[in-house]
Amino acid sequence: MKFNKIVALALALVMVFALCACGGGNTDTKTDDTGSASKVDTNTVSVGAIVIARDDVPTDEIYAFVSTIFDNLDAITAQHAKGAELSIEAAASVKGVPYHPGAAKYFEEKGFKVDAVKEGAGNGTASALSFGTGGESGTYYAFGGVLASFVSGKSNCKVTALTSGGSQANVEDLTNGNVQLAFVQSDVMNYAYNGQRLFDSPVTGFSVVAQLYQEQVQIVTTNPDIKTVADLAGKKVSIGAAGSGVYFNAIDVLGAYGLTEDDIKPTYQSFSDSADALKNGQIDAAFIVAGAPTTAVTDLATTKDTYLVSLDSEHIAKLLETSDYYTETVIAKDVYFGD
Repeated sequence: MKFNKIVALALALVMVFALCACGGGNTDTKTDDTGSASKVDTNTVSVGAIVIARDDVPTDEIYAFVSTIFDNLDAITAQHAKGAELSIEAAASVKGVPYHPGAAKYFEEKGFKVDAVKEGAGNGTASALSFGTGGESGTYYAFGGVLASFVSGKSNCKVTALTSGGSQANVEDLTNGNVQLAFVQSDVMNYAYNGQRLFDSPVTGFSVVAQLYQEQVQIVTTNPDIKTVADLAGKKVSIGAAGSGVYFNAIDVLGAYGLTEDDIKPTYQSFSDSADALKNGQIDAAFIVAGAPTTAVTDLATTKDTYLVSLDSEHIAKLLETSDYYTETVIAKDVYFGD
């Protein structure tokens, strides 16, 4: 009996040491430093990415800008993947805000009649155009820089791309004469023209140049337990700069799910700041509205497990019913995450 007790004690000690060597009962696992991401398609909505111009930009300058881009789409696509999403039909399809005469002239030559042309526009003398784009981590700046460089190199229209605070700031800079061209989200453009939401009174001193591509509403998280918009309740969520276009997109999406700003713990951050906060564990999720792939999300996915939250068909339908600015869209899994 004594021998049996000694054997039993020895076996028990062996098991204890074995458990200690294996890290005890802690079953947490850690991914490598390269990060990964959810590999599924993401259902969401999008708004249009539109270039607008001051009304006093000469007709010839806008004609040169538009024609140089749309007559050379293959060459532009070779420099930036967004070029593959451009089409003359989509470019000429904007309604609610009239087109600049220089753009309308080009589209009509190609067989597309725009909805309306701004009377009296195109009579200025500017020959060098500043182009308000967006933050350095967004698609506006990256693609806007490609367009500006290409147009400047292939035509007499000289364009310089500038970083900016995004759509609302671009409208304000355009109005103040700080830039002559600017990127805007389609919803923000309409807010400005009609004096809604972000704008206390109508801003009408601009006209449409072209709609270029769609900007997806992306809800980004590093928490695999956040699977739906409803899961954002009680979480720290970046919803864009206060009063920005992203902010109102976030409010719209939350509202479709019966949530308000008070139901989350909101922060108000740019794309890059949101990505940094996700990387550092300071927030649980972030709304980013930009053409996918977006640099801020791509960079995050190289270092952290990253997930995009889908919208379901019922709530997408609610968004489409309440706003003309949204379009149902899918972000394919290989946009960020490979095969």
